[in-house]
Amino acid sequence: MVTGTSGPEWGRLSAEIRGCTLCELHRTRTQAVVYRGGSSPRVVFVGEAPGAEEDRRGEPFVGRSGRRLDEGIAQVGLGPSDFGIVNVLKCRPPKNVFSPTSAVTCHPYLDRQLALLQPDLVVPLGAHALRSLDPAASRITDVAGAPRTAGRWTLFPMLHPAATFRSRQNLARWEHDLLALRSILGGG
Repeated sequence: MVTGTSGPEWGRLSAEIRGCTLCELHRTRTQAVVYRGGSSPRVVFVGEAPGAEEDRRGEPFVGRSGRRLDEGIAQVGLGPSDFGIVNVLKCRPPKNVFSPTSAVTCHPYLDRQLALLQPDLVVPLGAHALRSLDPAASRITDVAGAPRTAGRWTLFPMLHPAATFRSRQNLARWEHDLLALRSILGGG
């Protein structure tokens, strides 16, 4: 099997995600959101669900939270080919309310994306992303900033970038965890 986004398996998977009608979220989406990043990323960030801007553009993390994430990615020293970004949910949920039922439906897509991308590290962003990858995990605020193993993946959970806009405490935690991530990645 060819890994990364350059092989035919990735093209088939992307087409399958874009045409998915397995849950109710397809009815209200503009388009499914598949991936943004390098073809063989070292780190894959996993968000919870697309927002309005992501639904419009068809790419994950391109709105306000995406700008915060991009700043963080630059801070840890990852170049454009070193990272990838996916979401648990591939379609925007109405009113941005995470759908656990749809997450179960989308989970095989996420598994297949990670299997093809083969990252060294997976960074779940927020509680829903963490629980999708590690159902036994404690609260995100208890485990963020420390590596852990879940199945075949090494996870480095972090707060969702949107949380950094809600409080200075969350922003400070985000900055602290970025430093820890940079250290893990060998950036200082």
